[in-house]
Amino acid sequence: MENFSGPFDLLLSLIAKHELDVTQVALAVVTDEFVAHIRAGEEAARAAADRGEEHPSWDLGTASEFLVVAATLLDLKAARLLPGVVEEDAEDLELLEARDLLFARLLQYRAYKEISAVLAERLATEGRRVPRSVPLEPEVAALLPELVWTLDGVRLAELAARALEPRLPPVVALEHLHGSAVSVREQAALVAGRLRREHVVTFRTLVAGEERIVAVARFLALLELFRAGQVSFEQAAALAELTVRWSGDDGADDEGLSADFEEFDGAPVAVPAAAAGEAGSAP
Repeated sequence: MENFSGPFDLLLSLIAKHELDVTQVALAVVTDEFVAHIRAGEEAARAAADRGEEHPSWDLGTASEFLVVAATLLDLKAARLLPGVVEEDAEDLELLEARDLLFARLLQYRAYKEISAVLAERLATEGRRVPRSVPLEPEVAALLPELVWTLDGVRLAELAARALEPRLPPVVALEHLHGSAVSVREQAALVAGRLRREHVVTFRTLVAGEERIVAVARFLALLELFRAGQVSFEQAAALAELTVRWSGDDGADDEGLSADFEEFDGAPVAVPAAAAGEAGSAP
Protein backbone atom coordinates (compact mmCIF):
# COMPACT_ATOMS: atom_id res chain seq x y z
CA MET A 1 0.00 0.00 0.00
CA GLU A 2 1.03 3.61 -0.39
CA ASN A 3 1.07 4.43 3.33
CA PHE A 4 2.41 1.09 4.66
CA SER A 5 4.64 -1.78 3.57
CA GLY A 6 5.53 -4.61 5.92
CA PRO A 7 4.18 -7.55 7.92
CA PHE A 8 0.49 -7.64 8.67
CA ASP A 9 0.92 -7.97 12.45
CA LEU A 10 3.15 -4.87 12.43
CA LEU A 11 0.32 -2.97 10.74
CA LEU A 12 -1.99 -3.96 13.59
CA SER A 13 0.54 -2.84 16.22
CA LEU A 14 0.97 0.58 14.58
CA ILE A 15 -2.78 1.11 14.39
CA ALA A 16 -3.28 0.03 18.01
CA LYS A 17 -0.61 2.52 19.15
CA HIS A 18 -2.35 5.28 17.14
CA GLU A 19 0.74 5.71 14.92
CA LEU A 20 -1.27 4.94 11.80
CA ASP A 21 -4.85 5.85 10.96
CA VAL A 22 -6.91 2.73 10.38
CA THR A 23 -9.35 4.62 8.16
CA GLN A 24 -6.57 5.13 5.61
CA VAL A 25 -5.91 1.37 5.28
CA ALA A 26 -7.81 -0.44 2.53
CA LEU A 27 -8.47 -3.82 4.09
CA ALA A 28 -10.09 -5.09 0.91
CA VAL A 29 -6.81 -4.68 -0.99
CA VAL A 30 -4.88 -6.56 1.68
CA THR A 31 -7.49 -9.33 1.77
CA ASP A 32 -7.44 -9.73 -2.03
CA GLU A 33 -3.65 -10.00 -1.98
CA PHE A 34 -3.78 -12.68 0.73
CA VAL A 35 -6.47 -14.68 -1.07
CA ALA A 36 -4.40 -14.49 -4.26
CA HIS A 37 -1.40 -15.76 -2.29
CA ILE A 38 -3.40 -18.77 -1.03
CA ARG A 39 -4.73 -19.57 -4.51
CA ALA A 40 -1.21 -19.39 -5.95
CA GLY A 41 -0.08 -21.91 -3.33
CA GLU A 42 -2.94 -24.26 -4.24
CA GLU A 43 -2.15 -24.00 -7.98
CA ALA A 44 1.53 -24.72 -7.30
CA ALA A 45 0.58 -27.77 -5.22
CA ARG A 46 -1.71 -29.10 -8.01
CA ALA A 47 0.94 -28.55 -10.65
CA ALA A 48 3.50 -30.40 -8.54
CA ALA A 49 1.05 -33.26 -8.01
CA ASP A 50 0.55 -33.56 -11.79
CA ARG A 51 4.33 -33.91 -12.18
CA GLY A 52 4.45 -36.52 -9.41
CA GLU A 53 6.15 -34.18 -6.98
CA GLU A 54 5.20 -32.94 -3.53
CA HIS A 55 4.67 -29.23 -2.90
CA PRO A 56 3.12 -27.72 0.24
CA SER A 57 -0.16 -25.93 -0.25
CA TRP A 58 -1.36 -22.99 1.85
CA ASP A 59 -0.52 -23.14 5.56
CA LEU A 60 -3.35 -23.34 8.09
CA GLY A 61 -1.33 -21.45 10.69
CA THR A 62 -0.68 -18.53 8.34
CA ALA A 63 -4.34 -18.36 7.36
CA SER A 64 -5.43 -18.38 11.02
CA GLU A 65 -3.02 -15.57 11.85
CA PHE A 66 -4.38 -13.52 8.98
CA LEU A 67 -8.00 -14.05 10.07
CA VAL A 68 -7.27 -12.95 13.65
CA VAL A 69 -5.39 -9.82 12.59
CA ALA A 70 -7.91 -8.97 9.88
CA ALA A 71 -10.84 -9.32 12.28
CA THR A 72 -9.09 -7.06 14.80
CA LEU A 73 -8.39 -4.41 12.16
CA LEU A 74 -11.97 -4.61 10.89
CA ASP A 75 -13.29 -4.05 14.41
CA LEU A 76 -10.98 -1.06 14.92
CA LYS A 77 -11.94 0.46 11.57
CA ALA A 78 -15.66 0.03 12.26
CA ALA A 79 -15.24 1.73 15.63
CA ARG A 80 -13.54 4.71 13.94
CA LEU A 81 -15.97 5.08 11.04
CA LEU A 82 -19.35 4.50 12.75
CA PRO A 83 -20.74 7.55 14.56
CA GLY A 84 -21.36 7.31 18.30
CA VAL A 85 -19.04 4.38 18.81
CA VAL A 86 -16.34 5.07 21.39
CA GLU A 87 -13.21 3.05 21.05
CA GLU A 88 -12.04 1.41 24.23
CA ASP A 89 -8.32 0.95 24.60
CA ALA A 90 -8.87 -1.93 27.04
CA GLU A 91 -10.79 -3.86 24.41
CA ASP A 92 -8.01 -3.25 21.91
CA LEU A 93 -5.50 -4.62 24.37
CA GLU A 94 -7.66 -7.70 24.97
CA LEU A 95 -7.82 -8.30 21.23
CA LEU A 96 -4.06 -7.98 20.99
CA GLU A 97 -3.62 -10.42 23.86
CA ALA A 98 -5.99 -12.89 22.19
CA ARG A 99 -4.00 -12.58 18.97
CA ASP A 100 -0.71 -13.15 20.78
CA LEU A 101 -2.15 -16.20 22.56
CA LEU A 102 -3.30 -17.65 19.25
CA PHE A 103 0.12 -17.01 17.74
CA ALA A 104 1.76 -18.86 20.64
CA ARG A 105 -0.52 -21.86 20.20
CA LEU A 106 0.11 -21.91 16.48
CA LEU A 107 3.85 -21.88 17.10
CA GLN A 108 3.48 -24.79 19.52
CA TYR A 109 1.44 -26.70 16.96
CA ARG A 110 4.07 -26.02 14.32
CA ALA A 111 6.85 -27.20 16.64
CA TYR A 112 5.01 -30.45 17.43
CA LYS A 113 4.36 -30.99 13.74
CA GLU A 114 8.02 -30.49 12.83
CA ILE A 115 9.20 -32.77 15.65
CA SER A 116 6.76 -35.48 14.57
CA ALA A 117 8.16 -35.28 11.05
CA VAL A 118 11.71 -35.64 12.41
CA LEU A 119 10.69 -38.65 14.50
CA ALA A 120 8.96 -40.26 11.54
CA GLU A 121 12.07 -39.79 9.42
CA ARG A 122 14.31 -41.23 12.15
CA LEU A 123 12.03 -44.25 12.59
CA ALA A 124 11.98 -44.90 8.86
CA THR A 125 15.77 -44.58 8.62
CA GLU A 126 16.74 -46.49 11.76
CA GLY A 127 14.16 -49.20 11.05
CA ARG A 128 16.35 -50.43 8.19
CA ARG A 129 19.28 -51.03 10.53
CA VAL A 130 19.90 -54.49 11.98
CA PRO A 131 22.45 -55.56 14.61
CA ARG A 132 25.56 -57.43 13.55
CA SER A 133 24.95 -61.06 14.49
CA VAL A 134 28.31 -62.87 14.42
CA PRO A 135 30.06 -64.97 17.04
CA LEU A 136 33.08 -63.72 18.97
CA GLU A 137 36.53 -64.35 17.64
CA PRO A 138 38.19 -67.38 19.28
CA GLU A 139 40.91 -65.31 20.95
CA VAL A 140 38.29 -62.99 22.46
CA ALA A 141 35.98 -65.81 23.51
CA ALA A 142 38.88 -67.47 25.34
CA LEU A 143 39.18 -64.41 27.58
CA LEU A 144 35.65 -64.85 28.97
CA PRO A 145 35.51 -66.50 32.42
CA GLU A 146 33.90 -69.88 32.71
CA LEU A 147 30.27 -69.71 33.82
CA VAL A 148 29.69 -71.32 37.20
CA TRP A 149 25.99 -72.02 37.73
CA THR A 150 25.06 -72.68 41.36
CA LEU A 151 21.31 -72.07 41.35
CA ASP A 152 18.77 -74.82 41.02
CA GLY A 153 15.16 -74.64 39.88
CA VAL A 154 13.78 -74.12 43.39
CA ARG A 155 16.06 -71.16 44.04
CA LEU A 156 15.21 -69.63 40.67
CA ALA A 157 11.51 -69.98 41.46
CA GLU A 158 12.03 -68.22 44.80
CA LEU A 159 13.88 -65.35 43.11
CA ALA A 160 11.18 -65.04 40.46
CA ALA A 161 8.43 -65.01 43.11
CA ARG A 162 10.29 -62.32 45.06
CA ALA A 163 10.78 -60.20 41.92
CA LEU A 164 7.12 -60.50 40.90
CA GLU A 165 5.78 -59.92 44.39
CA PRO A 166 3.98 -56.56 44.60
CA ARG A 167 5.88 -54.03 46.61
CA LEU A 168 4.38 -52.54 49.72
CA PRO A 169 3.68 -48.82 49.61
CA PRO A 170 6.46 -46.77 51.21
CA VAL A 171 5.82 -45.71 54.77
CA VAL A 172 7.41 -42.60 56.24
CA ALA A 173 8.59 -43.46 59.74
CA LEU A 174 8.60 -40.79 62.42
CA GLU A 175 10.26 -42.69 65.25
CA HIS A 176 13.62 -41.07 64.56
CA LEU A 177 12.12 -37.59 64.95
CA HIS A 178 10.80 -38.03 68.46
CA GLY A 179 13.19 -39.94 70.72
CA SER A 180 12.01 -41.39 73.98
CA ALA A 181 12.52 -39.12 76.97
CA VAL A 182 14.98 -40.41 79.57
CA SER A 183 15.05 -38.83 83.04
CA VAL A 184 18.49 -38.14 84.46
CA ARG A 185 17.07 -38.27 87.99
CA GLU A 186 15.59 -41.74 87.42
CA GLN A 187 18.85 -43.01 85.95
CA ALA A 188 20.71 -41.54 88.93
CA ALA A 189 18.47 -43.52 91.27
CA LEU A 190 19.21 -46.73 89.34
CA VAL A 191 22.96 -46.05 89.31
CA ALA A 192 22.99 -45.15 93.02
CA GLY A 193 21.10 -48.30 93.93
CA ARG A 194 23.55 -50.49 92.07
CA LEU A 195 26.57 -48.69 93.53
CA ARG A 196 25.18 -49.16 97.06
CA ARG A 197 25.09 -52.88 96.42
CA GLU A 198 28.39 -53.32 94.58
CA HIS A 199 30.30 -50.19 95.75
CA VAL A 200 32.73 -50.31 92.78
CA VAL A 201 31.50 -50.60 89.17
CA THR A 202 33.03 -49.62 85.84
CA PHE A 203 31.17 -47.19 83.60
CA ARG A 204 31.21 -49.76 80.80
CA THR A 205 29.31 -52.14 83.04
CA LEU A 206 26.78 -49.48 84.00
CA VAL A 207 25.81 -48.81 80.36
CA ALA A 208 26.22 -52.33 78.96
CA GLY A 209 23.33 -53.27 76.66
CA GLU A 210 21.62 -49.87 76.92
CA GLU A 211 20.68 -47.39 74.19
CA ARG A 212 22.87 -44.40 73.52
CA ILE A 213 20.41 -41.96 75.03
CA VAL A 214 20.29 -44.04 78.24
CA ALA A 215 24.10 -44.14 78.36
CA VAL A 216 24.22 -40.35 78.06
CA ALA A 217 21.61 -39.96 80.80
CA ARG A 218 23.57 -42.25 83.14
CA PHE A 219 26.77 -40.33 82.45
CA LEU A 220 25.02 -37.07 83.35
CA ALA A 221 23.61 -38.76 86.44
CA LEU A 222 27.13 -39.74 87.54
CA LEU A 223 28.24 -36.14 87.12
CA GLU A 224 25.39 -35.01 89.37
CA LEU A 225 26.25 -37.67 91.95
CA PHE A 226 29.90 -36.61 91.80
CA ARG A 227 28.90 -32.98 92.35
CA ALA A 228 26.88 -34.10 95.39
CA GLY A 229 29.94 -35.93 96.74
CA GLN A 230 28.32 -39.37 96.63
CA VAL A 231 30.61 -41.01 94.05
CA SER A 232 34.26 -40.78 93.07
CA PHE A 233 36.02 -41.62 89.82
CA GLU A 234 39.22 -43.52 89.13
CA GLN A 235 40.95 -43.61 85.75
CA ALA A 236 44.52 -44.81 85.30
CA ALA A 237 45.12 -42.91 82.05
CA ALA A 238 43.33 -40.82 79.47
CA LEU A 239 40.65 -42.82 77.62
CA ALA A 240 41.23 -45.76 79.93
CA GLU A 241 38.55 -47.70 81.82
CA LEU A 242 36.53 -45.40 84.12
CA THR A 243 35.83 -46.87 87.54
CA VAL A 244 33.02 -45.46 89.67
CA ARG A 245 33.22 -45.89 93.47
CA TRP A 246 30.30 -45.24 95.85
CA SER A 247 31.23 -42.85 98.68
CA GLY A 248 27.77 -41.84 99.90
CA ASP A 249 25.56 -43.12 102.66
CA ASP A 250 24.46 -46.70 102.07
CA GLY A 251 21.28 -46.21 104.12
CA ALA A 252 19.99 -43.06 102.36
CA ASP A 253 17.02 -43.40 99.98
CA ASP A 254 16.87 -42.25 96.35
CA GLU A 255 14.82 -39.14 97.16
CA GLY A 256 17.81 -37.53 98.87
CA LEU A 257 20.13 -37.70 95.89
CA SER A 258 19.96 -34.03 94.88
CA ALA A 259 17.56 -31.13 95.09
CA ASP A 260 18.54 -29.49 91.76
CA PHE A 261 18.97 -32.31 89.29
CA GLU A 262 19.18 -31.02 85.71
CA GLU A 263 17.47 -32.83 82.87
CA PHE A 264 18.46 -32.66 79.18
CA ASP A 265 16.65 -29.37 78.66
CA GLY A 266 18.60 -27.76 81.53
CA ALA A 267 15.57 -27.21 83.76
CA PRO A 268 16.08 -28.37 87.38
CA VAL A 269 13.59 -30.93 88.62
CA ALA A 270 11.51 -29.68 91.57
CA VAL A 271 11.52 -31.99 94.58
CA PRO A 272 9.47 -31.91 97.78
CA ALA A 273 10.66 -29.82 100.71
CA ALA A 274 11.29 -32.92 102.83
CA ALA A 275 13.55 -34.39 100.16
CA ALA A 276 15.38 -31.06 99.83
CA GLY A 277 16.00 -31.08 103.59
CA GLU A 278 17.39 -34.59 103.46
CA ALA A 279 19.63 -33.62 100.56
CA GLY A 280 20.92 -30.64 102.52
CA SER A 281 21.89 -32.89 105.42
CA ALA A 282 23.60 -35.46 103.22
CA PRO A 283 27.43 -35.51 103.37
